[in-house]
Amino acid sequence: MAELPPVEYAVAVERYLAASGLSDGSRRIYRIALDTWAWALADRPAPTGQERRRARPPVLPLALLDHPDAAARLRAAAARRGADTDPRTLNRELSTLRAAVAWWRARGWLDDDPTADLRPHRLPEPAEPALDAEQLRTLFALRAPLREQTLWHLLHESGAPIETVLALDTDHLDLPRRRTRHGYPAVHWQSGTARLLPLLMAGRAAGPLFLTDRRAPAGTPARDRCPHTGRARLSYRRAAELFTARTRPLGPDWTLRRLRSGR
Repeated sequence: MAELPPVEYAVAVERYLAASGLSDGSRRIYRIALDTWAWALADRPAPTGQERRRARPPVLPLALLDHPDAAARLRAAAARRGADTDPRTLNRELSTLRAAVAWWRARGWLDDDPTADLRPHRLPEPAEPALDAEQLRTLFALRAPLREQTLWHLLHESGAPIETVLALDTDHLDLPRRRTRHGYPAVHWQSGTARLLPLLMAGRAAGPLFLTDRRAPAGTPARDRCPHTGRARLSYRRAAELFTARTRPLGPDWTLRRLRSGR
């Protein structure tokens, strides 16, 4: 017998968490994050500090996420939280909501995705010295896979935040104009990236621009899975690991953020 969709948002949250396989502590953190978005859907400011953990979220129907103005409410709530919340915390909360919505949609409980336009917030850059011209020449001369070379060139030439670059999809790019299309975070690049991007994107008209080497695990949101290869979006952590492994022979203290700050 098919599982009946829940009426209440809170019940949908509990069903998602019960199926997540997370530890008790992680489920508690996810619940707090998802409860926070319930306040946004109810057009009420979320409690802060200790009150946030103790407050009971408003009772509301899951169907509110399918309402035409749900995306606007969530964008407004993200902007409000971004004013007084650490960007890493806010990005984790956004990721939690996206994962839950993807799970609910996979079960047919929601038709639309109101999180589609919620982008990661820019993280503060640590004060690291830029790679100098000689270091850049050495880096780009390394024998590295096409994916890494393209990512490194794009980060250096665009000056865009790493999180923004890794969030790009292939259909976000306007290759002839060497920039992202209207409606997406502005990213511009130069000749090195322009030469590599068509090779990286060959045969892929949609899905994440930068992919992992393996197929995406079960439960990966559709937005983070390539519809052509089934592979997942490359994460910052994995991109940093690959960069460190390739540059280890060159010496210590080579990081992706130093590459980006070279602009």
